[in-house]
Amino acid sequence: MWLRTRQHPVVTSLPASVHVESFDSLYESSESFEHVYSRITERILELGKNAEGVIYGVPGHPFVAEATGPEIARLAARDGVPLRVVEGMSFLEPTFSALGIDPYPRLTLCDALTLGGLHVPAFPPDVPALIAQVYSKLVAAEIKAVIGEIYPDSHPVRLVHAAGTADQLVEELPLHAIDRSEHVGALTCLYLPPRDPGTSMESFQDIVAHLRAPDGCPWDREQTHASLRKHMLEEAYEAIAAMDSNDFNAMREEFGDLLLQIMLNSQIATEEGEFGINDVIKGIHDKIVRRHPHVFGDFKVDGVDGVLANWEKIKEDERADSQDVGGLLEGVPLSLPALSQAQEYQDRAARVGFDWQEIQGVLDKIGEEVEEVRNSGNAAELADELGDLFFALVNLTRWKGADAESALRGTNARFKRRFEAIERAAREQGHRVSDLSLDEMEALWQKAKRSE
Repeated sequence: MWLRTRQHPVVTSLPASVHVESFDSLYESSESFEHVYSRITERILELGKNAEGVIYGVPGHPFVAEATGPEIARLAARDGVPLRVVEGMSFLEPTFSALGIDPYPRLTLCDALTLGGLHVPAFPPDVPALIAQVYSKLVAAEIKAVIGEIYPDSHPVRLVHAAGTADQLVEELPLHAIDRSEHVGALTCLYLPPRDPGTSMESFQDIVAHLRAPDGCPWDREQTHASLRKHMLEEAYEAIAAMDSNDFNAMREEFGDLLLQIMLNSQIATEEGEFGINDVIKGIHDKIVRRHPHVFGDFKVDGVDGVLANWEKIKEDERADSQDVGGLLEGVPLSLPALSQAQEYQDRAARVGFDWQEIQGVLDKIGEEVEEVRNSGNAAELADELGDLFFALVNLTRWKGADAESALRGTNARFKRRFEAIERAAREQGHRVSDLSLDEMEALWQKAKRSE
């Protein structure tokens, strides 16, 4: 009889007449669990092809949280090897009993080893989760780091040890303490209660769909992509304003308002049979993976410049594959603010080499445009030359690694703040701001500037 592991309480109760072999040594000598399971599968299938066959035992049910069972069954069917599955009780039933819970309707089952390799949990936070194979303090620490990206350190959890055995123990403790438990071992799993309702994308999608349903909101039901356009634009600007002010509470709120617009438009598209929010997410998921081969593949790049150059090459290949005849500057929204649009045009052109070799060329161009503004002969010519000057100044901003739109918005905010200080000072003196002389206003301006 072969066992995947002897590390289970039932092994000691096997009759002495049963000769037992195990694969425990593979866990110590192999570089990964995938390698261990592959070796086990190959060996069991090899033994199963013999006339006498083989008995292979695993902890619990052979198809529940067990990588080797389904793979052995698949390969046996492929190769025509007879197979009999003897079902045992999985760890789930005694774990639910120990916790005193019913897994229905929404419990998520998750493997600790898979979870530990992620950056955030792969399940919605407003449903409970059971995480199996928390077999060491190291694994507990790894999953704690991942879960902690979404859940607070103080989130109450329960560690279940040796469920269904005489050594069963349920520990109630905060999330941050799970890797300090002295009881963590081969038979440990973690029960993670849900966060507050409404903390997942799925529940948000449902509430937006409810708004559009027959029993939803009359205003929301009447909206179309066209009618929501102005709201999308407004929310984007409000989100940018919150970012510019570095106001985290405002950012949280404005990002939510912007997300509502995206979800609402996606819901309308769903109703029209065009696409849904999952298609939106899948599309951007695939695009990110495709355009980051240096992260998700074996491609090597040299710094940020290399990333951007390869990004444009990938986009060029995508256009060729899709028979898109649009040029490099296609896709830059015409509705962008002019400064942002200019900088994006310049960025894209620079990525394929259309740029000054040195910053002195940029500075000389600004000087040239200033002279052309001075020498412009009529209003139309002046407008053209001022536009060229703005474009050259945006280029200087880009060369300096700054964002032109943000730079001007910052200047606008400072001007507003300082001019409001002049107005306050005038009122405190019993005057209107228009009563002040230019020298008096300048003095108050400099005072406001120094106070910053």
